[in-house]
Amino acid sequence: TLEDSIELLRAVDGPFKERDFCILTLFLNCGMRLSELCGLNVRDIRSDGSLRILGKGNKERIIYLNPACTEAVNAYLRVRPANELRGNDREALFISRDHRRISNKTVQYIVKKNLEKAGLGGQGLSTHKLRHTAATLMYQYGDVDIRVLKDVLGHANLGTTQIYTHVADSQVRGAINSNPLSGIKNPKESAAGKDKT
Repeated sequence: TLEDSIELLRAVDGPFKERDFCILTLFLNCGMRLSELCGLNVRDIRSDGSLRILGKGNKERIIYLNPACTEAVNAYLRVRPANELRGNDREALFISRDHRRISNKTVQYIVKKNLEKAGLGGQGLSTHKLRHTAATLMYQYGDVDIRVLKDVLGHANLGTTQIYTHVADSQVRGAINSNPLSGIKNPKESAAGKDKT
């Protein structure tokens, strides 16, 4: 839920808090896959506020960072241990405590640890569930068109995106009721009813 997501972000603490907060912020705001997040390089952050993501099948997509993401990335970059990196790891955005590109396993551990600190452990939540949460929050609260959401998530087809957008019956009912034609009744039927009385 939105409330759970806020609690998760508030739970982040410790010696790598800027990095861990940034990781969770990107998951919850951008809906990245685990491999996409771990594969990010510093140069993928662009001066126009966009982020280049290399997705499944080496498909590139560009997303735009919202203010929370920009602030989290900038805070992390100020403490990122750039001077101690070597080789390919020098380009990596997220760095482990061993001064290497962060691994999928380490990110999974970071997510699990913070979920437990937020009181959300033991619910089967994972990095992939955070991706799902991002999609659901954008869809439910952001009034984001599902085709736009498809592009944000890097899905090849719309059917995959629809799995991420489970909406409550009340929202479906609300969408139908918000149609400007929802109050129009058949005038001929009304007249026929009057004739019978």
